[in-house]
Amino acid sequence: MDRLLFTLGDFPVTVSMAAIVAAALLCAALLIAVLVIAVRTNRAREAEAEAARLKTAEAERTLAALLQVQNEMTGRMQTMAEIFGSRTSDLARLVNERLDAQGQKVGQAIEATSKKNEESLSKLGERLAVIDRAQANITTLSKDVVSLQSILANKQTRGAFGQGRMEAIVGDGLPMGGYAFQYTLSNNSRPDCVIFMPNGAPPLVIDAKFPLESWQRLVGAQSPEEQQIAGLGFRRDMQVHIKAISEKYLIAGETQDTAFLFVPSESIFADIHERFEDVVQRASRARVVVVSPSLLMLSIQVVQALLRDVRIREEAHKIQKEVMELLGDVTRLDERVRKLQTHFQQANNDIGEILTSSGKVTRRSERIAAMEFEDSAEPQRLAGE
Repeated sequence: MDRLLFTLGDFPVTVSMAAIVAAALLCAALLIAVLVIAVRTNRAREAEAEAARLKTAEAERTLAALLQVQNEMTGRMQTMAEIFGSRTSDLARLVNERLDAQGQKVGQAIEATSKKNEESLSKLGERLAVIDRAQANITTLSKDVVSLQSILANKQTRGAFGQGRMEAIVGDGLPMGGYAFQYTLSNNSRPDCVIFMPNGAPPLVIDAKFPLESWQRLVGAQSPEEQQIAGLGFRRDMQVHIKAISEKYLIAGETQDTAFLFVPSESIFADIHERFEDVVQRASRARVVVVSPSLLMLSIQVVQALLRDVRIREEAHKIQKEVMELLGDVTRLDERVRKLQTHFQQANNDIGEILTSSGKVTRRSERIAAMEFEDSAEPQRLAGE
């Protein structure tokens, strides 16, 4: 049975009626929701359609702009193609002209090179002839070297060879009177050479008796034992010779405190410093300096510079005296010029007075020539002038 829920006015509301009303309300709510969803969907579609239309319009405008740009680019490309075509033709013409010019230059350069090659070949032939003559000279020199070896094989000739080299270096570097060979000292020792130092200083002693035999034995040694024995012999001979130089040639107040031991070869000098450093140090302690030809030449140049400086100082006094006399002459010349200037001023004044008098004479002569005689006041005025 349908149960009564409540009475609405005079109308009874049962459970079935309430269920029907609720179902109707639910249907109506669902219908309203469906309508709302449909409206919203329609609006969304319209918005999407509008957006699509706007995008389409924007795309059409963009496409139109792209077409316009494409047309402009096409025109520019055509213009650039025309310009490039004209430039290419000009460039081709210029390249052809340059190639022709370069071809001419290359031809001229080849011609000049051929001439230079001919000249070089001729000069080369001349130089080959010079080389042939030099080879002949070398052959002659080799013969001289053989003779030099025979000379050096003798002890006396070896000493003369070293003495000759030393005398040549000293004689070429110093003037006559600046040195002496085989000079006798107060102890009757006779060194190979002495160099007279400037300002009255004691002379410098040079000894050229280098023990060349011991060195040749050292150079000619084959085995290590022979080299050791020869090295000991050379060291002993050098020490004995250094001691003899120090005792005989270093005289206090008469010679310099240092003496030179001349070695006639640069290679021997270098080997001594490399292999016998103790000998060099012992010589230095004994105040004996081992010198090669180049070092002796340098020392001679230093002495020559000192002698030149002494001569300049000696001549400086004469120059100073001449300058003082020249200063006196200049002072007297200044006085005489001033007197002459005074005479010129006096002569200038006299000339001015003479010109004044000559002007008066000239004016009087003009009046006499024109016969213009006036009263006596005018002549008196002129006389006053």
